[in-house]
Amino acid sequence: MKKLGILALTLGLLTIGSVNADEIVSEVKDQTSGKATGGMTGMMVGSVGGPIGALVGAGVGALFGGSAQDVAGGSDRAYVVRTDSGELKTVRSPNRVFAAGDKVEIRGNRPHPKKPKTTALADASDVMRTLR
Repeated sequence: MKKLGILALTLGLLTIGSVNADEIVSEVKDQTSGKATGGMTGMMVGSVGGPIGALVGAGVGALFGGSAQDVAGGSDRAYVVRTDSGELKTVRSPNRVFAAGDKVEIRGNRPHPKKPKTTALADASDVMRTLR
């Protein structure tokens, strides 16, 4: 039982270190919601033609839905992020705004601002300076 606990602790500590600082490369438009809405609408209309019509309608609806969202100006924000391994990855960020060059952490499929690491001693010295 002791060995299992040590193994779990070791694996937990190894996975904590996998969070790395990534960098925002650029901002791009995201039409995912327009494509989904257009695809569902196209599938419903195309279902009159049977299963093949539903598939064709969904494809055409997704194409026009993304274009319609772009023309209407309702595009969401997405960012191209360069990971530590050099891979380019596109992630959506509906609630936060970033600029090119910002350091971020990718949690799930969302970028979060990279927090600088502080030590307890540095925090205590800052408090002492403010009290003087």
